[in-house]
Amino acid sequence: MSIRHWPEAERPREKLLARGAQSLSDAEVLALFLGSGSSGEDAVSAARGMIGRHGSLGALLGLGSSGLLRERGLGPARCALLLAAQELGTRVLAAQLERGPAVTDERSAGQLFRQRLHQQPQEVFACMFLDSRHRMIAFEELFRGTIDGSEVHPREVVRRCLGHNAAAVIFGHNHPSGVNEPSAADRQITRRLQDSLALIDVRVLDHFIVGDGEPYSFAARGML
Repeated sequence: MSIRHWPEAERPREKLLARGAQSLSDAEVLALFLGSGSSGEDAVSAARGMIGRHGSLGALLGLGSSGLLRERGLGPARCALLLAAQELGTRVLAAQLERGPAVTDERSAGQLFRQRLHQQPQEVFACMFLDSRHRMIAFEELFRGTIDGSEVHPREVVRRCLGHNAAAVIFGHNHPSGVNEPSAADRQITRRLQDSLALIDVRVLDHFIVGDGEPYSFAARGML
């Protein structure tokens, strides 16, 4: 049955307007971007199928443009809408943190790193530069590596901190494997960066590892 024949209160668009976006399931949110289904199925059923094939909405969006274009029912226009919506959310979160309230919410900072790095096919090391009140000055991707790792240079991190006149930093990098537990190398480079930045009075507040699920926080586990 087409969605337009559903009871009005159960249609995703009307439900969103009446009860708010939080009332929608992941499939219903995705269905709003699909607009219609295919092969006799409605948009919500098509959305459930896409999410089911990949395990979650996040995993589906993590496919990037090339992966999304291979999905049945997603052409260039729908793919572009999904990617634009994802980027819009990332920019809104970044704007809320930039020179706004102090970054004291571990979850918000971790989610920004996740949104920026989760889709990357290779390892990327990024840094959030903060002022003396822990408000974000800038967010930069500093190093890119292969799928097996990224070579991080403390001297370059120090140079960028001085360039931004940063008083504190939060680091983050992704594990393309999806495993978000820190390796021995991750722990070692974090200590090296802490030691190097201590010489210029810049504090390392956290280091996030982005994989599947919630980002791993060094600070939350008492590793900083």
